[in-house]
Amino acid sequence: MWLGFPSHAELWEDDLAAAQHEVAALARALAGPGGERVRLMTGHPDGEAAARRMLGDVAGIEIVPGRFGDIWLRDTGPIFDAAGRAHGFRFNGWGGKYELQHDDTVAEQIAAAAGVPLIRHDFVLEGGAVDHDGLGTVLTTGQCLLNRNRNPGWTEAVAQAALAEALGAKKLLWLGEGLLNDHTDGHVDNLARFVAPGVVACPIAWGRGDPNAAAYDDAARRLAAMTDAEGRPLTVARIPSPGFVDSGEGRPVPASHMNFLIANRAVIVPIYEDQPGEFAVQALEHLFPDRQVIGLPSMAILTGGGSFHCITQQEPA
Repeated sequence: MWLGFPSHAELWEDDLAAAQHEVAALARALAGPGGERVRLMTGHPDGEAAARRMLGDVAGIEIVPGRFGDIWLRDTGPIFDAAGRAHGFRFNGWGGKYELQHDDTVAEQIAAAAGVPLIRHDFVLEGGAVDHDGLGTVLTTGQCLLNRNRNPGWTEAVAQAALAEALGAKKLLWLGEGLLNDHTDGHVDNLARFVAPGVVACPIAWGRGDPNAAAYDDAARRLAAMTDAEGRPLTVARIPSPGFVDSGEGRPVPASHMNFLIANRAVIVPIYEDQPGEFAVQALEHLFPDRQVIGLPSMAILTGGGSFHCITQQEPA
């Protein structure tokens, strides 16, 4: 499991130390109960020094010095296929919003460290924009994948053909809007996730004033009417959302338990300040009976715009 470590003080400012501690806790959980070999990528010498102080003696964690703008390896890193090949896509800073030095080289760095060639595809795609069942069915949102700030002129048919050629996708399932104030333009990994072939987890609003209630219900309605690439109707499992999580300025941040991370032996769920998340953890325990479900704090990471799934990328062993 590749994992990005917060390394740039000018980006994280007062949240740097807390974000580093949250990522360190995630790394320990992945290397321990998660059963993963962790490759912790740092993006700056200061970040490397901090990572070595915090995690340098932890078994199962390899610190890999690199260069990135920030830690969102799900989007900047390559997507590995079942054969272990690395696929790289153009990255344009989530539609030109955050274009940081070195982010467009992360896929090449990780492929080189993995010792595999990088298969390049000439279109913009972030890993968080798609979720798949391993058998050819891919979840995505029209808000992101068809956004003109990614690939102008794309239609559902063009997107289907591109992902079929690049990743072997057999069927794309289209959802609508993602979370409010999500600068990724609706990444699906905050909205709905496959937990098994034919089974999709999707939030249900929790508490008063959940800002994403309509988006959750719309996604659930669409999913309930869909079939996968094998022709099976989908089962939709509703998971309690974190509810309203305040940015500190009275605006909701895009907090989601759907940004959970599936490891070899565990599922690690982001938990947010003042929202204990025990209901989401319990619900996911029923969906992953063969894995330990672990809730860990992710509020400091979220100040950068994402959570556990966003800062990781799997590489087949």
